Amino acid sequence: MQTLVEDFLQYLRHERGQSDNTAKTYAALLGKFTAWAAKQKLTNWPAVELKHLMAFLQYERSRNLMPVGRTSSRTGPGTPKQGNGGPSAASPRKNSSRRLSGESVYLEIAALRAFYKFAEIEKFLPANIAENLSLPRRWKRLPKALSNDEIAKLLTPETPETPEGLCDQAILELGYASGLRLSELKNLRLEQLHLDAGFINVIGKGNKERVVPVGKKAVAALNRFIEIGRPKLVRPKSPANVFLTKRGTPFAGVTLWLHIKNRVRRAGVKRNVTPHMLRHSFATHLLEHGADLRVIQELLGHANISTTEVYTHVTGSRLRDIHRKFHPRA
Repeated sequence: MQTLVEDFLQYLRHERGQSDNTAKTYAALLGKFTAWAAKQKLTNWPAVELKHLMAFLQYERSRNLMPVGRTSSRTGPGTPKQGNGGPSAASPRKNSSRRLSGESVYLEIAALRAFYKFAEIEKFLPANIAENLSLPRRWKRLPKALSNDEIAKLLTPETPETPEGLCDQAILELGYASGLRLSELKNLRLEQLHLDAGFINVIGKGNKERVVPVGKKAVAALNRFIEIGRPKLVRPKSPANVFLTKRGTPFAGVTLWLHIKNRVRRAGVKRNVTPHMLRHSFATHLLEHGADLRVIQELLGHANISTTEVYTHVTGSRLRDIHRKFHPRA
């Protein structure tokens, strides 16, 4: 069963151009199903019926999740942390009352549907039994943006200047000025910069390329880092990534985010800042100042305008708050 999953993952990477993060997510979700299927003595995909998919999803909805911070030493990537709904050897004796979220169930159904669609098209399976699985309603979370004061605190340069500090400053300025995803920041290469002309080429989701303008302050921060800070971080085997660690290697996603989190703490911003919050702030502040939604869609690299429309709800609620606060007859 795992062999066909691997074929699907290769298809995602090489034919669909999906990111490594997307492939890893699908691998983990499908890995949970194949591990469950093995316990049900299902050894190949043709033996799987719709009733088995339904039983797996019911199991996922009802199983107890392990408390945060407790994991089984016997589990590996893509396998459930508990077998047959019971605690593993390393689990606490008392079951957690936490259940899988609706968002997680949605993703599991989406992964199964995508896999079966691929298997049917490529003639690996005679029919797509997963097409009869209905996706639950997916509630849209409203994106949280930083206030102007919080952005000002966060983007205040630190002293004394260090190569690492200049790198952090350039990352933050560019993230807010151009609304890049975390993956786009860490993968950005020198040849994608056109700072004299005030723009960069960004390779986004699905290897789609877009041109994004860069503000003057971000250009200045990038130039200062490239001229003064980056040469001190470069090692003989360093790649052409713009942003490098103190060892001269490209940032991993987690490492890059830890740098930003530490900078948030040092800047005195008290909120819990998430990886997408600079991007959300970029879009929200543009919309608040009158930017066209279609332009914001293009800048963010959203394939569908409905993804961008969520920001209209954020700005609408904020405008209502301002109206209530300042209008004399509100």
